[in-house]
Amino acid sequence: MRDEFRADLQIVSQLLVDMAEGIRAAMRQATRALLTADRRAAETVIERDAEIDDLYRHVEERVCDLLARQAPVASDLRAMITALHVAADLERMGDLADHVAKTALRRHPSPAVPAELRPIFTDMAAIADRMAEKIASVLAKPDVAVAAELDRVDDAMDDLHRSLFAVLLGEDWPYGVETAIDATLLGRFYERFADHAVNTAEHVIYLITGETTPPAN
Repeated sequence: MRDEFRADLQIVSQLLVDMAEGIRAAMRQATRALLTADRRAAETVIERDAEIDDLYRHVEERVCDLLARQAPVASDLRAMITALHVAADLERMGDLADHVAKTALRRHPSPAVPAELRPIFTDMAAIADRMAEKIASVLAKPDVAVAAELDRVDDAMDDLHRSLFAVLLGEDWPYGVETAIDATLLGRFYERFADHAVNTAEHVIYLITGETTPPAN
């Protein structure tokens, strides 16, 4: 029974890694669509969001099945609770990539981001990609030190988010209200993507240590 239980937990872990890799690919494609007006890339992200949702449901179903069939001890119960929390954060990260893609598609054939803002969004996307890569790594091989790095990387995302607002609120902003609203929402999508990555890292730290930290806002 214990061997079967461990095998089922390993399947759940692999599903989470698959989700992390999926959301990383989604945000990469969404960013390409955003910065280059790549319609097909945007459509692919939107179409494949259902795959991430399916993985989320598979995690929920497997964890619920394990809870019903097994009598998990404390550490096993912690692993299952962590899996549910992580899956929820990853699913939300997939939704945020979907929001970026939909913004790009709505503005097509024009780029959704004016030239002056592209360096900021390019940097935000690079940080999001780095965080998603670390999440996939730490889910495949839990490590407190690697998970803790996510919080420091998130600081760089917050700095870029503030830089974006400085440009949008400048007196010489030439692109009007509608473009400013789009840019504000896009900045929020990337910033929230990073926050959910930090939450995921904190869940992994809880899995390893049993100690909790407040979730990212």
